[in-house]
Amino acid sequence: MTQWDEAILKEFHENGGTTEMFDRDLVVLHTTGAKSGEPRITPVRAVRDGDAWLVTATAGGAPHDPAWAHNLRAHPELELEVAAPEDGIARVAVRAAETPEPERSELYGRFVAVQESFATYQEKTDRLFPVFRLTKV
Repeated sequence: MTQWDEAILKEFHENGGTTEMFDRDLVVLHTTGAKSGEPRITPVRAVRDGDAWLVTATAGGAPHDPAWAHNLRAHPELELEVAAPEDGIARVAVRAAETPEPERSELYGRFVAVQESFATYQEKTDRLFPVFRLTKV
């Protein structure tokens, strides 16, 4: 886990699910490693989609998917830590499903609308960033 991930996780936990950068739009993925089978923890920005959450695997515009995207594909059942409606943090069991085109493009536009850097990430690569819908189970 990177120092940035550690710092944002600490802020998330110390402030009951709120961070300065993401407000209450950060979720913490508790995945299983695609190759290792080991538990992995990753903080990512999410966009609410009704009772579900959307996450996109940009890796800051890198030419390859981040490891957590491979983990979701290999092991789509996971837990999320999310900001609870009544303040605090809740753990939620979810199932990840990668969205197909043209829905993926439409949903990615929701990330760009929330944070401009998502548009600049796309300018760095020809890779289409996967968007996953995380639905409660």
